[in-house]
Amino acid sequence: MKFIEEVVVDEFLPTVRSMLAEDLRDRGFTQREVAEALGISQSAVSKYAHGDVARHDRIVADERVQELVERVGAGLASGDLSPVAALVEIEVLIRRLEEGDLLAELHEAAMPALADADVEFTVHDPESGLRERETVLASVRRGLRMLTNASGFARLIPNVGANVAECVTDAETIDDVAAVPGRLVDVKGRAMVPGEPEFGVSEHVATLLLAAREAGATARGAVNLRYDPELVAALGESSPTIEFDAERPTREAVSAALARADLDDADALILYQTGAVGVEPIVYVLGPDAPAAARIVREIC
Repeated sequence: MKFIEEVVVDEFLPTVRSMLAEDLRDRGFTQREVAEALGISQSAVSKYAHGDVARHDRIVADERVQELVERVGAGLASGDLSPVAALVEIEVLIRRLEEGDLLAELHEAAMPALADADVEFTVHDPESGLRERETVLASVRRGLRMLTNASGFARLIPNVGANVAECVTDAETIDDVAAVPGRLVDVKGRAMVPGEPEFGVSEHVATLLLAAREAGATARGAVNLRYDPELVAALGESSPTIEFDAERPTREAVSAALARADLDDADALILYQTGAVGVEPIVYVLGPDAPAAARIVREIC
């Protein structure tokens, strides 16, 4: 694990300080004056002068870095820039290069998983897409643990398998929904999880969740269970239960069913269909997130 701040400290700052030290020496600064201007020790300046500090080639070659060094060096030499003002100028460029630019690219090179995430990532933005997706994955894991640790959950798994899902806030497609790859299955009375949650691996549960949200539901988490009238009745004691038509396409059927329902005060919802030719009857428990949906299920296990 490497933070972008480490890229700044380990690669950017030594390179820029070395370039600035060289620039100021070329302007006639003594070693002591360079040290005072940059707020570093004379021994550090000596190392820069003798090439004992490695420079990062991409940073040295960047025209914006070169322009910054020229401008800050000239400002420090003329007195137009104070050390504090020089610091601010460098900080501004650092923030600029961190946002999908040079430093972000160096960070991705050090952390290939960031590049593989295939989602916009703004390192200093707490609402960045990557952070939300990682939060959703963690939420699905919590929901899974709650269910797999619940006594009796395995008996609620349908023949087609169960899944636990949660979508991001602005989900539009199944690629915005995290779930278990494959499905949870009952193996000798235990719910077996085939792999770690991922985005875009669920079709049925994700499609239903998205359809419910399109129809006005606010739920972001979902769990599917085997259908049983008594199970629906038990779930209905705490949440609205709505039947939809299994013979119609899921989005169309869910939209039609929810159009007839009052969802104003419902933070959880039970959707179910009683089957059709080649379609197993299924119950879907929807909640604010995956752990919330899992808690509803756990209470009736």
